[in-house]
Amino acid sequence: MTIAIVASQFNEFITKRLFDGCLGELKRNGIKATQIKIVWVPGAFEIPITALRLAKKKNIDAVICLGAVIRGETYHFELVAQTAAWGIQQAALMTGKPVIFGVLSTDTIDQANKRSDVKKDNKGRDAAQAALEMIGLLKKI
Repeated sequence: MTIAIVASQFNEFITKRLFDGCLGELKRNGIKATQIKIVWVPGAFEIPITALRLAKKKNIDAVICLGAVIRGETYHFELVAQTAAWGIQQAALMTGKPVIFGVLSTDTIDQANKRSDVKKDNKGRDAAQAALEMIGLLKKI
């Protein structure tokens, strides 16, 4: 089994915590470092094309997408968050593989911090769990 992680460098102070939670959960479930491909992209907007390219590879079983889009003063937040979500979903539908949405879209940095807490709620950890569950589920269908 090989799992790819696509993580956004933008808001890296949040994304790194999501990444650490994700990586830790994969390792706790017996996934070795050699079974994980990690790709860092500039921002959440660049996640979908990268996820699609990875999901099209025969040796990739799932792609986990991690990022953080935090509301600012302009409409930019909505554009990036919606486009990332839509693109990630399209990558899954086009390839028939799990492409997991682990991109936070929050109103505040505090909300993003709460959802990326290493010891408590961590959506990166949740994304890893979803990927593993979906790999198993799709193999059964």
